[in-house]
Amino acid sequence: MNIKKNIKVAFMALAALLATGPLTSCSDEPDNEYFYAFTGEMMSDYMKNREQYSQFAAIVEKANLMSLLSTYGKYTCFLPDNDAVNKYLQQRGISSIDELSVEDCDTIARTHLVNNIYSTFEMTQDCLPDYNLLGRYIATSQGVDEDSNAVVYLEGLAHIIFEKTYPDGSKVHQNDSVENGIVQPIDMVIEKSNSFLADILRDNEKIGIFYEALKATKVDEQIVAWQDQDYEKEKLKYKYYKYKSHVRNEVAWVPDHKRQGFTVFVEPDSLYKAKFLEYGIDTSQGNLKALYDLAVKIYDPVYGSGDVEHRDDLKEHWKWGDGNPEYLSDSINPLKRFIQYHIMTRYVPAATDLIALIVPETREPFGFETKWINAVEWYQTLLPHTMLKVELLSRFGRYDVNFKALPGVDIYGPDADKKERHFLNRRYEAPDYTFRGVLVDNTVETTPVHDALNGHFFYVDDIVKFDTDVRDKVQNMRIRMDFSTVFPELMSNGMRLKGNYRADDGYNAPADESENPKNGKNYQFPLGYLDGVTFNSSCHLIYRRPHWEFWSWQGDEWNLFGDYDFTFRIPPVPYSGEWQLRLGFAPLETRGVMQVYFGDDPNNLIPQGIPLDMMQILNSEMYLGKTIPEDDSQLETYKKTAVEDLAAEQKVLKNLGAYRAPRSCYNISNNGSQKNYSWGITHMMRRILCQTYIDATKDYYIRFRVASDGKQGNNNEFMFDYFEMVPKSVYGIEGEGDMEDDL
Repeated sequence: MNIKKNIKVAFMALAALLATGPLTSCSDEPDNEYFYAFTGEMMSDYMKNREQYSQFAAIVEKANLMSLLSTYGKYTCFLPDNDAVNKYLQQRGISSIDELSVEDCDTIARTHLVNNIYSTFEMTQDCLPDYNLLGRYIATSQGVDEDSNAVVYLEGLAHIIFEKTYPDGSKVHQNDSVENGIVQPIDMVIEKSNSFLADILRDNEKIGIFYEALKATKVDEQIVAWQDQDYEKEKLKYKYYKYKSHVRNEVAWVPDHKRQGFTVFVEPDSLYKAKFLEYGIDTSQGNLKALYDLAVKIYDPVYGSGDVEHRDDLKEHWKWGDGNPEYLSDSINPLKRFIQYHIMTRYVPAATDLIALIVPETREPFGFETKWINAVEWYQTLLPHTMLKVELLSRFGRYDVNFKALPGVDIYGPDADKKERHFLNRRYEAPDYTFRGVLVDNTVETTPVHDALNGHFFYVDDIVKFDTDVRDKVQNMRIRMDFSTVFPELMSNGMRLKGNYRADDGYNAPADESENPKNGKNYQFPLGYLDGVTFNSSCHLIYRRPHWEFWSWQGDEWNLFGDYDFTFRIPPVPYSGEWQLRLGFAPLETRGVMQVYFGDDPNNLIPQGIPLDMMQILNSEMYLGKTIPEDDSQLETYKKTAVEDLAAEQKVLKNLGAYRAPRSCYNISNNGSQKNYSWGITHMMRRILCQTYIDATKDYYIRFRVASDGKQGNNNEFMFDYFEMVPKSVYGIEGEGDMEDDL
């Protein structure tokens, strides 16, 4: 047992060191030291030339996929031997592959094939970064086999074979290389559930109370959407779009699919029963009534049931009503609100995908300087006008504005082990904020399954709630969102932060017009693809894949081209009040001029200030002039500058409607060896779009309309990177020498 434990620890340490690129494996030429070479063999030959794989080869042949594996490409094949296939057939109650339909064989074969190359050394996240050929993610975890070898488990059950010798003397190893990819031998056939999210929740005996409430409130009917079949036909009419962004010639393709997905955070029954005792809730009328009473305790103060009691047209909808769905499914019922707040409107297949990709070179989420902040993302829920704050606990301590460690400051709170873990609605900045938040359990179980066609669920260790503390304290802060998280479709369709961020497509090089470009795809979005987004027919909306050297947060960015007129629904704010809305972007000489509009009626938005000139950088005469050096990316000037002077500069910029880019954000240069902090880059900044009162119960919209003179720059190129919603409690700094924190 100790040997196994030690090997597992060694594996984990090695994985953390090598690891682990979440975004891609992957280059076309992986490090040879991690592979066994079979020069000249294609993946199809590998299967056909080894008797122990004849059964799976027959499945691939019947699925008409063998020709695919005989061509050049980059594939990972998780390859079960004959014993594994025969065991699978026996479990299904059939005796031979002849009894499998072509559709069955197609599903089995595509489940085991991934269109990218992954060695075991790169499988250190909760799932592979790329879909398999069936369009599903494969869950991964680390463990040991019966011989104490460190191995990777798939879907919590099958594992990659470290090494095996067959009766005929032939040997197989993990990471066997072929000409068009890599073969990973496995000991079982992998199966993925073809059920929908509500079905796998129903079949999980550990979460019966949650599912009963999901059903009673009819929220189960809100999580049934999956794939838009009309789009599958419509996408064929779109061709790729060629464009030039700054100095790069690129191509953007329409998304492969239009899928809707959901992610649910679920409290197990055992947790509910403990909380009923803690809150003093009577359970004599059953668990559903107890959960309703708990929901009333949480949401009464938030939504004001006292007002409901005075309104005959509403008070019936707030009540228990003997568990009648007529009441419980009403939009203002506290139990429905309780359940809705547990569900995000996007598909997140693994805990690691809740936060930006982990970069091996820095071992932290890309763009987050974890010496100063924890990585945070914000996601909308099914409860209207609410968001969940997701935070990854970092390994490092917090520093003050002058880069000195703060003695006695603990940003971890009660989490003594300080492991990198994901929390919901956490804010721990002692002594003012001491909200531990809710820990997300990233366990991969064999049974029950966690992953469905249209979503995924996680267990949590506390009650997920939008109570007054979350509303007024935890989320009363600057909300910064990369635009790839503003639109849920990117995550639900596997587009966010995909591609080889290390590889540059070249300055002024010819665009890669292949349908499967070497380093990853850029995407263009047809009108109607993104919910809450409208634009005119002469507009091209582009999402550019991540590059670590780009002047953009998290490496990716959005571009508009043409005579654009683009409107999007902004994310919700937690409470009503004065808010400042900001746009993070990189001004460049190839860009144009844009007018901003804002309001709650998308057809009648109000202009906000003068047009934004996206060619003016921070040391232009429009802003700070030559008083700051050109691209002081390492913040040397910052570290030598007194806080009073920094505050004075921030005040000058604020009066001009601008801020420097955040200090905690960065890009990477010199082949991964250098962080360039955004604060010190004159080509990165934030502009105030508007400062206004926002009613937290309403939808609001921002419109970007081209205001350039003719086809300015690269066809009126406009770049938008990230979005900030800042409450007055943060931006309303008035004292002499005081400043808003610049993290």
